[in-house]
Amino acid sequence: MTSQEIHDHIYEMGKQARSAALELALLSADNKADILRAMAASVRSNSSEILAANAQDIATADERGITGSLRDRLVLDASRIEAIAGGIEQVATLPDPVGEKLETINRPNGIQIDKIRVPIGVIGIIFESRPNVTSDAAVLCLKSGNATILRGGSEAIHSNKAIAKALQEGGEPAGLPKGAIQLIPFTDRESVKTLAGMDQYLDLIIPRGGKGLIEAVVSMARMPVIKHYDGICHAYVETEADQDLAVAIIDDGKTQKPSVCNALETVLVDSSIAAEFLPKLKRRLDARNTEIRGCERTCEILTDAAPATEEDWHTEYLDLIISVKVVDSTADAISHINHYGSHHSEVIITTNEAKAKQFLSSIDSACVYHNVSTRFSDGEEFGFGAEIGISTDKLHARGPMGLVELTSYQYRITGNGQIKDTDRQTGL
Repeated sequence: MTSQEIHDHIYEMGKQARSAALELALLSADNKADILRAMAASVRSNSSEILAANAQDIATADERGITGSLRDRLVLDASRIEAIAGGIEQVATLPDPVGEKLETINRPNGIQIDKIRVPIGVIGIIFESRPNVTSDAAVLCLKSGNATILRGGSEAIHSNKAIAKALQEGGEPAGLPKGAIQLIPFTDRESVKTLAGMDQYLDLIIPRGGKGLIEAVVSMARMPVIKHYDGICHAYVETEADQDLAVAIIDDGKTQKPSVCNALETVLVDSSIAAEFLPKLKRRLDARNTEIRGCERTCEILTDAAPATEEDWHTEYLDLIISVKVVDSTADAISHINHYGSHHSEVIITTNEAKAKQFLSSIDSACVYHNVSTRFSDGEEFGFGAEIGISTDKLHARGPMGLVELTSYQYRITGNGQIKDTDRQTGL
């Protein structure tokens, strides 16, 4: 298709989404729960079609030489499809945030002002690789009363189309408005540009993927963007740390699933315990086949560690590699994290409550932990149910984004004829 045809097609999707959003805002919590359960049933009944579509994507991935974790993200099987359906049913049981009364203000003149949680409207979501995001994004938007336009990557295009089709066709008989869930069928850059410029129909855009994708969306978007660029997460082992606990937290944060944004990338160790602690940490990381890249003082203690470069402190490895630096104080650790971090998730490991409080209050990140693995930076772990992503922004949403973060609020004002200019009440 030509650029103009792509543009026109996506704009038509925007019109349908805006119309659907107006209908979605009127649905009750029970209506939405019924639709979600119908969508889950449709995913199960269409599992053969979804698996066949996924096989096409896997064949293309194999032709392109995609291997390892990148290939694994694409693969669907019976258990993963069941997990998608089960996830939809779980969202159906979550409390509906729409309509919640956040505050009531009663003014002296008799006016009552209610602050009510409402849907955002139409949300565009641009994502890469994982086909399950098609479902996660669509159902969270639906539960929060939003229409959604999805744009996935080329590597999962057939899987994404099949899942989106199952969701929309399954939900419509239960009351899902037409156009509430739409997947852009194009994977070229022009489709991203068009979506990002469609501010008359799109209220918010959320990119999920690599830093290059996110930077491109931010540079083109004419509407608010919620994002995080990197997950450069840190652990600081303070002088009064329980060292066995520190080893366990770092091991979990780095090696349990190294390819995710809440995995640890850098460890900072207080100089007073470095000689004792670092060999303990190395033994555990060696057992996990994890490479250590250390500062000069780290390499003096761990003589076979690779020397770290300035680039290492800026790097999100997403692999079994970790950078280690010896620091002289909590203040030095805080300074390093605020300079090199990505404002995602950081942890201090210590038994000293005052040092923990200093750390938690001084770190400029969405999630800060005391003696807890950064791997808990996740909507489900926070009790939100499924999440739409993690934000390192400071306005509207920060950290794991659940249903509440997909809503806004509205002031509803009630009175009995009050007017601003009482001198004009006679109508003269």
